[in-house]
Amino acid sequence: MKDWMNPERLNRLKGSAILLALSAAVGAIAGVLTAVFGHGVLAMTEVREAYPLLMVLLPAGGALICLVYRRWGEECRRGMGLVFDAVEGRRKDVPTRLIPLAVGATWIGHLLGASVGREGVAVQISTAAASLLTPGLDNPRNKRSLLMAGVAAGFAGLFRTPLAAVFFALELFHTGVMEYESLLPALVAALTASAVSGALGVNPPVSGLSAAVPAFTVETIIGLVVLGIAAGLAGHLFVALLHGLHHRLEQWLPNPYLRIVLVGTLVALFGLVTGGRYNGLSEEITAIALAGGQLYAWDWLAKLCLTAVCLAAGFQGGEVAPLFTVGAALGAVLAGPLGLPVELAAAMAYAAVFSAGTNTFAAAILVGLELFGGQYFACLFLVCTVAYACNGSHSIYPQCPLNYGEEKH
Repeated sequence: MKDWMNPERLNRLKGSAILLALSAAVGAIAGVLTAVFGHGVLAMTEVREAYPLLMVLLPAGGALICLVYRRWGEECRRGMGLVFDAVEGRRKDVPTRLIPLAVGATWIGHLLGASVGREGVAVQISTAAASLLTPGLDNPRNKRSLLMAGVAAGFAGLFRTPLAAVFFALELFHTGVMEYESLLPALVAALTASAVSGALGVNPPVSGLSAAVPAFTVETIIGLVVLGIAAGLAGHLFVALLHGLHHRLEQWLPNPYLRIVLVGTLVALFGLVTGGRYNGLSEEITAIALAGGQLYAWDWLAKLCLTAVCLAAGFQGGEVAPLFTVGAALGAVLAGPLGLPVELAAAMAYAAVFSAGTNTFAAAILVGLELFGGQYFACLFLVCTVAYACNGSHSIYPQCPLNYGEEKH
């Protein structure tokens, strides 16, 4: 009894209770923000698909995005870099002005046909919201946990996969390290955000899978292993291309306006020629793949390259949704040669390319389980393990190994 009444222990319990309450608040705010943002992205997509000639305005839209960021939020262009800096204590917070800037820029991109995703912005705006509540915490470790809860809330609110969101936040910041200290706050925030966004009409990106679970024969195992290798290499290719293009475009076209206008022009022309197949979210490709339909053999590569070019040029959005599309298309194309059902291969690669591109393991498996069903656990585990191993610890995010010689904050 005396131990429970110890002032130091009582202070820790009080701090934990405040942290969990604030995590729930972050989840509620993130649920609203991601619902508004997600519905806006889908609305912009519908308008562009109804009026495809809007893509001719993509260069002008890119110039507008560049102008707004340079005038009102130059540092906000760093996006996920700000989230990493805030979580790692290199800066105080994620600036609140990032919320309207990132949301508006992403909506413009989707309206006019940039090949970008959405989860990066969802995570950023949710972490910015979490930053507003960190003054309520005295312990730096609790502040860090609240920001990580913001990451989980943003992912969960947008994709409605709260368990995957929790482990995405825990795995995100350090290569090969799971930061369990923030498990409970992330779980509270993710469950709350998913519930709130769901109540506001947000649905998971895909729903269920009709493919039968295959028997684990030698042929099936070999097919799944090869699929995992291909997914890992595709994820690694995306990471290398994204970072390489970002560096090269800055060298070749140092003027940011010229850079984004030129790329916007090329992407718009490509979109008009291909009927907008690879512009925006390209969810139709994912839907066809998961339904067992026929795709072009190059669909996955075209989507991968176009997304890397758009993001490297300065268009705002995310990388995860395009990784899902790349994976589904790649799996559908490889299903036949590997002797796997098209729907199954598409779903497994959907999760595995995400694993390789983000350098996360548990989060990718849980994405597959929450979207497609627990009966595919063995297949998901095998394919994601191989893809994660083949990636070589590279990531679209600025991850770094945890320095065990220094005390964690």
